[in-house]
Amino acid sequence: MSEDYVSITRRGLLGSAVAVAAAMVTGGPATAATAVARPHDPGQVPIVWREFTRTPFTHPQIPYVGRAGHRGGSARFPRRPVVADVRAYGAVADGTTDCAPAINRAIAAAGRAGGGTVLIPPGTFRIDGLIRIGHSNVVLRGAGSDRTKLYATRNLTELIGVYGSRYGGDKSSWSWAGGLIWLAPTARWDSLVAAIKDKAWPFEGWTGNKRDEWETLTTVAPATRGSWSVTVADPRPLKPGRLVLLRLADDADHTLLEHMAGGGPGPEAYYWDDKTKLTSYVPYEWPVRIARVRGRKVTLERPLPLDVRPEWDPRLTTHVEPLTGSGVEGLTLEAVETPQSPHLLDKGYNGVVLQCAYDCWVDDVTVRHVDNGFGFVAASACTLRRTRVAGRGSHHPYFCREGSHDNLVEDFTIEQRTVPAPPNTQLHGINVEGLSSYNVWSRGDLRMGTFDSHRGLPFANVRTDITVDNNGRHGGDASAGPLFGARFTHWNIRVTNGRAGLMKIDGLAPYSATVGVNEVTEFDQIDVPDFTGDLHSRLELYGTTDVVRPRNLYEAQRDL
Repeated sequence: MSEDYVSITRRGLLGSAVAVAAAMVTGGPATAATAVARPHDPGQVPIVWREFTRTPFTHPQIPYVGRAGHRGGSARFPRRPVVADVRAYGAVADGTTDCAPAINRAIAAAGRAGGGTVLIPPGTFRIDGLIRIGHSNVVLRGAGSDRTKLYATRNLTELIGVYGSRYGGDKSSWSWAGGLIWLAPTARWDSLVAAIKDKAWPFEGWTGNKRDEWETLTTVAPATRGSWSVTVADPRPLKPGRLVLLRLADDADHTLLEHMAGGGPGPEAYYWDDKTKLTSYVPYEWPVRIARVRGRKVTLERPLPLDVRPEWDPRLTTHVEPLTGSGVEGLTLEAVETPQSPHLLDKGYNGVVLQCAYDCWVDDVTVRHVDNGFGFVAASACTLRRTRVAGRGSHHPYFCREGSHDNLVEDFTIEQRTVPAPPNTQLHGINVEGLSSYNVWSRGDLRMGTFDSHRGLPFANVRTDITVDNNGRHGGDASAGPLFGARFTHWNIRVTNGRAGLMKIDGLAPYSATVGVNEVTEFDQIDVPDFTGDLHSRLELYGTTDVVRPRNLYEAQRDL
C-alpha cells in the first residue's frame, strides 16, 4: 500500500473535499471560494459536508468510508492470466449436461496452479451442484451476464442438508447463508458443511464454528476512532501486508455496545442483557491489513472503526485462512423457477455469497429466481459492482451480516418481481445486521424493496445516490437489539412512492445523518427509536430531490 494513504493531512483533506464539492456544484474550476452553493446553483452543499471535510475520520454523524471495497475501492479488478477453460474439463453449453463437476474441476486446477482465471464461454451451462471458489487469486469469468448463463436446478437443502438456526426455532439458515456460487476458503467451507450435516449449527465468522480458532498476536494500547496507527506490545508477529483481526470484547456493563451506539445517556439507559442474539455477536472482529510497522507503531490500511479501550481487552489476533484476490465476473446465475418460500423457510436457491473473504469481488453478475441474491457473511473489503437481482422475487436480494465490514456495493439493481408475492413471504431489499460496519451501497436502483437495517446494531454504514420504490419491510428479532448504531448516513435518496420506512432516519438512528431525501410519510410499519433522549441526528435538505452536492457521498470521500 502506498504511504500516500496514511500520510493524509487534515489541511489537504479539507482543500480536496471543498474542491470536489465546488466542482460538483458549479461545474467550473474548484476553489474554496466557490464551495458554498449560491441560489442560482443547480445543487446545494449541506453544512454537514463542510463539517465532515474538517474532521473526516472522526465526524460524529458521518462515517469515513472512502476506503471501502476491494483494495481500498480500486476502480480496477486484477486481470489474472487464463489457466483453464471449463470446456477442457467436460463442460458443455447444451443446457442439459450437469456441468457443475467440470466447472469445479477447472476451479480446483486454477487453485493448484496458485491462481488464475477460469473461463466460461457464451452459452447455457446446467449445474446440478453448487460452484465453489475456495482458493485465493482464482477468478471465474464468463463472457458477460448477457452471454453466459449457469442454470441451477437444485437448492442448498438438497445439496448439503437442512440448516437450522443456532438461535433455535424452525427457521432455515439458508434464508440468510450460503450460495450456489460460494466464495469461501476451502478449510472454512469444509468445516461449515461438516457442522451443518452434524446439526451442530455453527458460527459463520472469521474465528471458526465455535469462535475459538484464534490466537493472540499482540495486545494493543488505547487509541481513538479514526486513528490510522496503533501502538502494540509486541510487533514481532506483524509485517506489512499481513491480514489481522482487531478483536474488541465487551465488558459487563456493555460499554462497547454503548460506544457503537454513540454513547451518552440514551445507550447507557438501554437494557442490553436480554438482547441475547446481539450479545452473541461480540467480540467485535475487524479484519484489516498492516500497512507499516515501525518499532511498536503499527499503521493500518484503514482508520480505526471504534475507540480502543483497555476495558475491551483489545488485541490483534489470528483468524481462519482467508480467501483473498478471488472474483466472479460476467455471468448470470439462474435458478429453476419455484415459488418463493414462506418467510424464514428458504430452501437455498441462493445466488453469490462471499464468506471469510477479503479483497474479493463480483462484477457484471445477474441472479434470477433466487431465494437470496448476493451476500456478505463475515466478508470484508469486498466489492459488488454491476450486479442485478431479477426474476420471481427474493427474500434478501442483498444481505450483509455476521460482522461484515468495509464492503462496497455499487451500480446495483433490484428488478420488479415477475410474479406476485405468495402469501407469508417477505422482501427486505438491501440488508445489514450483526455489528456490520462501514459498508456502502452506492448508485442503486431498487425497483422494489427497502433499506433493511435488520437489528443487531449495525453501525457506520452509508447508503447514497439510490432510487427506491420503498415497498418492502425490514426485519430482525427483538433479541438482536437496536435497528441502528451510530453514524448511519442516507445521502441523496430518491423515494419514488413517498413511503418512509427507514428512509428518513433522523428520528430513529443515533448520531445519524439524513441528507437530500425527498419528502416521505409513514405507512403501516412505523418504528420508534430504540434509545431515549436526544439522538444527536442531523437532517438537511429534506424534501428535495437530487439537489445535494456532492451527489454521491462515497465517491466524494474516495476522491479526497
